[in-house]
Amino acid sequence: MAMLTIRNIDEGVKERLRVRAAQNGHSMEEEARLILKRATGGITGKELWDLSREMFGEDDGVALELPDRHNDRPPVNFEQ
Repeated sequence: MAMLTIRNIDEGVKERLRVRAAQNGHSMEEEARLILKRATGGITGKELWDLSREMFGEDDGVALELPDRHNDRPPVNFEQ
């Protein structure tokens, strides 16, 4: 595994990372790894599902009203 050192992190960013890590039950180091993994496209499967639920809640979609189609053009007849 590679190591990465990040210098000159704003204290506010560090504090938000600490709080986020605590809320997710991770160390700051693990939380930073997960953030970097997600930011670089490394999210799949269950993580993607969990993230979508976190962002959009438990709603299972939206019921859209269908437009009135009675004035549409007739379908093309290819048998002529």
